[in-house]
Amino acid sequence: MSDDAVPAEGRDATAPSRRTVLRTTGVAGAALGVGALGGGPARASAAAAAPGAGTGEAAPPPRQGATMAGVPFARRSTVRVGIVGLGNRGDGMLDLFLAVPGVRVTAVCDPVREKAARAAAKVVAAGLPSPALYANGENDYERLCQRGDIDLVYVATPWELHFPMARAALLNGKHVGVECPAAMTLDELWALVDLSERTRRHCMQLENCCYGRNETRVLRMAHAGRFGELLHAAGAYHHDLRELMFSPTYYEGPWRREWHTRLRGDLYPNHGFGPVANYLDVNRGDRVVSISSFGTPALGLAAYRAAHMPPGHPSWKEAYVGSDRTVSMARTARGRVIRLEHDVSTPLPYSRINSLGGTKGVFEDYPARIYVEPDHRDHRWGDFSAYAEEFDHWLWKEHADPPGGHGGMDYLMVYRLTQCMRLGLVPDFDVYDAATWSAPVPLSHASIRAQGAPVAFPDFTRGEWRGARPGVDSERPAEG
Repeated sequence: MSDDAVPAEGRDATAPSRRTVLRTTGVAGAALGVGALGGGPARASAAAAAPGAGTGEAAPPPRQGATMAGVPFARRSTVRVGIVGLGNRGDGMLDLFLAVPGVRVTAVCDPVREKAARAAAKVVAAGLPSPALYANGENDYERLCQRGDIDLVYVATPWELHFPMARAALLNGKHVGVECPAAMTLDELWALVDLSERTRRHCMQLENCCYGRNETRVLRMAHAGRFGELLHAAGAYHHDLRELMFSPTYYEGPWRREWHTRLRGDLYPNHGFGPVANYLDVNRGDRVVSISSFGTPALGLAAYRAAHMPPGHPSWKEAYVGSDRTVSMARTARGRVIRLEHDVSTPLPYSRINSLGGTKGVFEDYPARIYVEPDHRDHRWGDFSAYAEEFDHWLWKEHADPPGGHGGMDYLMVYRLTQCMRLGLVPDFDVYDAATWSAPVPLSHASIRAQGAPVAFPDFTRGEWRGARPGVDSERPAEG
């Protein structure tokens, strides 16, 4: 593919070349935007980063292309996928892509050649042609993205690589699904929005917890008015990762642990934020306007190191600044409140909290329980499973026991995305959702450094959030 070539799918007559996009977005030299690597203050926005700045929001940058909200995929009989990153997550997701009908994995990439070769063998064992293998160094993903037989690039790599890899996919005319967070800075998130709009390709958060059975049931109940007027929601990532972050084999190097030496905020908001944003129709009738964050001292990783790491271990050179527990309060344009929490450094059971409340009642997860009027009374929780028949999503009715991680929701996420691509439908989630669900990373860091002062939350939709539009609570399509 030539440097200026972008395939015709979804492209209008004025769509720019790759070279033009790079020049006008300035992404080649975009500022880090969080001040993390040097420990300086976050640059959340010109108005929001400074203490006492309040919630005054600068106008969003001018739109460089038409919106991607409501833009359908081009219909295709087979979805051809290139996978970049074949560690724990990428290898597991490869199994799910291979399990979905109408999907063909045409290329795999990892700088560790053994991992790429193992993935290629899986593809062949599934009865598909051997995929092209890219394992010549850290930048070989660029050659994968240039291939003409890929429709979707899936990125499952360390966080700092998500943005350059998503950018390469978009500039080469590919749709891209990125693990979370989609990017680590506001500059990068805005660049992904601009690139998606200008290249007419979708950039999606292809790790989210939005397709869980509980999450989709609560979503459909919320849209049916069972919680009344919605008031508040809460989501979290509570997951004791201490052993895994110090493991010599689980992650490819210490990259995830080292982020705790760089940022003080919520490093992984997407799992909790995505579902509750859907409940409240964020970007589809409401939006987050500000966020205020607080963080505890960072003691957990150092304590674990002292108890388990021998003298001379490389981690003894690390100074942890990342808060053990981060709590953020976000406010929406309609006056609702969202609580987000992050804790991976202390001993605790796994939880995403996953709560929603309104004028008629409340749902809380871990364990799942519900209290809605007029069904429940006397201040006693009700049985959430009683609502399965009426409110379970059609995906769960068709796939009662889906394979894969996160209780099967990952399979349904891949199934639904590739179904939309095959049938030429609008995706359930888009670049505006990816940017919104990831923005608490730099924004919480900025707010914590500003002693909890609220910081403005960008409107990545540039005003289009006011209009209602479909999302994960989708209608079952007619196959054909």
